[in-house]
Amino acid sequence: MATALLVPVLALAAPAALQLDGVPPSWAVLWLLPWALADGPLSGAAAGLALALVLDGLHPGPLSQAPALGLLGWWWGRLGRQAPLIQRSFNLGLLALLGAAALGASLWLQQIWQGVGTAAALHTLLAQTLITALLAPMLCSLQLLLWRRLSPGNRGRTLQADR
Repeated sequence: MATALLVPVLALAAPAALQLDGVPPSWAVLWLLPWALADGPLSGAAAGLALALVLDGLHPGPLSQAPALGLLGWWWGRLGRQAPLIQRSFNLGLLALLGAAALGASLWLQQIWQGVGTAAALHTLLAQTLITALLAPMLCSLQLLLWRRLSPGNRGRTLQADR
């Protein structure tokens, strides 16, 4: 769970080399996806909510990432427990694309609800979704491998997948 502290650091640092047209990837999605797949739905939802609260605290305002990240953590955790073992980079990229799009759409809908939805929010949604999906196969694969190896409950599944 200590690796979750990297998410707010990366969100604040916003490395220019990892941005698309000035928009950084969704670091929360890139961290939460492998965590939830490896640790399950309850842990995924709790981690998503906790991470959202930290990120919402960094950017005060009426918008919240909590609903989207909580639901994504739960959904990805269910996929990790009930679906066949997810190990392909393409699958991780697709799940990250869906997650970043859901998170961006949630924030955009909150803006529309408050009467301030703009075209800039749509640009941010599209750019963030694309850069997150492009980085996910590399970053999420490494994290997923690490956390599956460290998780005692997944040890047997991981060894079968490695053969």
